[in-house]
This record gives sequence, structure tokens and C-alpha cells, in this order.
Amino acid sequence: MPGPKVVIKKYANRRLYDTESSAYITLDTLAKMIREGRDVEVIDAKSGEDITHQVMTQIIVDEEAAGANLLPVNFLKELIGLYGGSMQGAVPNYLEAAMDAFKKQQAAMMGGAFDPSMFADMAKRNMEMFGSAFSAGSAGGRTDDRDDSDEVAKLKAELAALKAKVDKL
Repeated sequence: MPGPKVVIKKYANRRLYDTESSAYITLDTLAKMIREGRDVEVIDAKSGEDITHQVMTQIIVDEEAAGANLLPVNFLKELIGLYGGSMQGAVPNYLEAAMDAFKKQQAAMMGGAFDPSMFADMAKRNMEMFGSAFSAGSAGGRTDDRDDSDEVAKLKAELAALKAKVDKL
């Protein structure tokens, strides 16, 4: 069970200070805390700005550079391609929902309820969630801009192709 939020202060010299233990820590220690389910917030010691997102992104970059390779190159390309596009706003919600669904499936598998068809079901649900997010994102987007409509058409075609693949599973 996670404890209270731990505030980490990041100083200009790139050092991280854990206010809970009153000690300097490394990014590795912070990553371990996150893996343990601790709720952490990283703030810039000088400005007071919340920099949790940037520091967590740095942890991922360091893990990938060390050879973890959790994120496939094609996924990274797709993710980079979504920056600045009409779907950018929908992606975080979709990724959070997909990760929640993945954790639930993982818990079910660890509980002895492993069923190989769960992966196909999970993929299908993920595609449905993405379709819902896509619909919500495109409804609020500009439809009169030709670049956006071309991008939407491409995304719809990709979504249809992915749904066909999932249906084959």
C-alpha cells in the first residue's frame, strides 16, 4: 500500500533531495521508489515548479539507454508522430487506460487465471478505447484545415487496419 506523497527537490546541481528521508538520492533510487508504488512529486528547489514529468521521462531515457528496450522503435516513431497533431490531446488518456487494462490483465494472469485469449481480448479492448479517444479527439478538432483532415484520414485507415488485425486474432 503506497504511503503519502514523497516530495523530491531537484537542485541546480542536478542533485535530488528526498524530503521524507532528509537525504540526497539518485535517479536509480527514485526509480526504485516509483516501482514500489510510491507517490512522488519532483519540484525544482529554486522555482517551486513541478518537474515530475521531466524527471520521470529522464528515468525512462536512462533505462532505455542502459539496454532495457521496453519501448519498441515503431512505438516510439508512432508516439513522436503524434506530437503536435490533432490526436495529441487524446493520447495521454488512451495510454493511461491501456496501461490500467494491462495491469488488470497482468494481475489476472498472476492470480492463476491465465488464458491465452486474454491478449486478443485486451488488444481488441485497447482498439475500442483508441477508437473512442479518436472520436472524442477528432470531434473537438478543426475539420476545415486540410492538413488535419488528411491526418485524420490516415489515422482512420491505420485504425481500420489495426482492427482487422485484432479481429484475425
